[in-house]
Amino acid sequence: MGETTPQPQPARTEVESLLSVLDRNRRTFAWKTSDLDAKGLRATTAASTMTLGGLVKHMALVEADWLAVKLAGQEYGAPWDAVDFDADPDWEWRTGALDEPEDVHRVWRDAVDRSRKLVAEVVEERGLDGPAAFTWPDGRTPTVRDMLLDMIEEYARHTGHADILREAVDGRVGEGAPEDFTC
Repeated sequence: MGETTPQPQPARTEVESLLSVLDRNRRTFAWKTSDLDAKGLRATTAASTMTLGGLVKHMALVEADWLAVKLAGQEYGAPWDAVDFDADPDWEWRTGALDEPEDVHRVWRDAVDRSRKLVAEVVEERGLDGPAAFTWPDGRTPTVRDMLLDMIEEYARHTGHADILREAVDGRVGEGAPEDFTC
């Protein structure tokens, strides 16, 4: 089972290209955080308190916040709508480190599945140049394209964190998931 350098899937349109890169980043993130027991998902390194479990749950929240709420104009949904983030601003990081591995990965997979459906609907309705469902404090409204690019950047940054943490846990390194990896 050899590692492959991640490659975007061949695409004909800009939408297909953006979604291919986002899915490649999601797949690499999933591989970096998969196949660990609770101890592995709770491990920290260096001076950071960041864990792979917290990172997985954080990315589930980012999916909901950026793509469901800010892009599509939907509610956060479960489990986020039951959380008092003012009282516990690091809830996803804290509980992600405590949750069972299958539970934290399920929350992430559910968020990704929801995002894929919502993004397809929004792109169909508004196109890449259409507006997101929110406006920045300075009055600017990002485009659908801007939001997808931001999600790609979020995954790229946090996959780098996952890379460092995973190497500390069991030595897994590499740029991309093996061809036979499924998430």
